[in-house]
Amino acid sequence: MAKLFNVAVAGATGAVGSRMIACLEERGFPVKNLKLLATSKSAGRKLRFKGEEIPVEELTENSFGGVDIGIFSAGGATSQEFAPIAAKDGCVVIDNSAAWRMDPDVPLVIPEVNPDAVAGYTKKGIIANPNCSTIQMVVALAPIYRKVGIKRVVVSTYQAVSGTGKKAIDELYNQTKAILNFLEPEMKVYPHRIAFNCLPQIDVFLDNGYTKEEMKMVEETQKILEDDSIGITATTIRVPVFFSHSESVNVETRQPISPEEVRTLLENAPGVIVVDDPSKNLYPMAIDAAGRDETFVGRIRADESVPNGINMWVVSDNIRKGAATNAVQIAEIVARDYLSK
Repeated sequence: MAKLFNVAVAGATGAVGSRMIACLEERGFPVKNLKLLATSKSAGRKLRFKGEEIPVEELTENSFGGVDIGIFSAGGATSQEFAPIAAKDGCVVIDNSAAWRMDPDVPLVIPEVNPDAVAGYTKKGIIANPNCSTIQMVVALAPIYRKVGIKRVVVSTYQAVSGTGKKAIDELYNQTKAILNFLEPEMKVYPHRIAFNCLPQIDVFLDNGYTKEEMKMVEETQKILEDDSIGITATTIRVPVFFSHSESVNVETRQPISPEEVRTLLENAPGVIVVDDPSKNLYPMAIDAAGRDETFVGRIRADESVPNGINMWVVSDNIRKGAATNAVQIAEIVARDYLSK
């Protein structure tokens, strides 16, 4: 009989946390007992898992006794406070916040790209889930990087409001409804109206003029691919889409590679679906990626302005592959390769 594990989900009532619970069930993760954790405000709520109603408990220092794997999506401050406590209790933490991503003693993992990095969890008992926009880009970049190397990446993202959370989803819905009814839309989540608009700001601005989100993509990509020599520049944009991030990715490779070779590489890459037939208007779109776990790539073509240049369009569901699914995939590696021995 396969070994079963005690699992905790911290931040269980949030958009990503609830998706993590669904993902554990969908993928048939070997759960013995599931503990759902959130703030005191959410304690007592019941969430469904495998047909059972499970009450949400308040997240405290005593929440992790006997827990084998803790999947966190409760924000950076909460993760910084509680992840070390959980790890000290023997729980392997998979954290979805930015709190631990750049810690040199914490592996930053995309299972299709660097599954062997999971082994580094023994240093602190914590594994970091990369940023959603980083995950889908690197899933598409990794096969190219391993084949011909990458000199430089220029990426512009078009990110769904669900990346900010449920309040942002509600804000887009309410603003859209207000405008269509000739009413003044309210702005609470974003500094400007998001309905029928694009905001070239995700997270706060830093001293270098980039936003935190943009620098996450730079630093995390270099860490995952273990190559600080890759030049990366990013512009991240919030768009009035509910689910799925889209990215325009320009790659300058170290050795020549044709669009046809890139297409073949990606067609055989784990977790990637190539949708690329311009003659039939076929290319990845946010509405098609929503609800899916794969990363979709299309518009693969040569950048004729530079030698060794490739353009591509990358789309993925930011709540699923960009957060919940990636975390559960990491948990599957931990359970199979480390805790079952």
